[in-house]
Amino acid sequence: MATSSSLNLRIVGEREGRELNRIYRKKNYATNVLSFHTGDIVLCHPVIRREARAQEKTLTAHYAHLVVHGVLHLRGYQHEKKRDAARMEAREIRILRRAGFRNPYTVE
Repeated sequence: MATSSSLNLRIVGEREGRELNRIYRKKNYATNVLSFHTGDIVLCHPVIRREARAQEKTLTAHYAHLVVHGVLHLRGYQHEKKRDAARMEAREIRILRRAGFRNPYTVE
């Protein structure tokens, strides 16, 4: 039996990103991506743009990475512990490679 699921991607500005992060994570700054159990992923464009520049990545590659990252959170992956982070990063790298993107954790 097939299961169905829904995914909503929302791109927000810095003010809304900060507010959502403050409400849901008790952190008073805008973060790049937030994932919610409802299947919602919120991406904060100004933060993502700054990070892409700082990391010398294309904006498209960084968005792809953060969407994959957010989806993996929805699938139960975490990165609080080193072992969990390594597992999540390896999964991200495999998915992104299949989509034609480089490893987001290396600088080339």
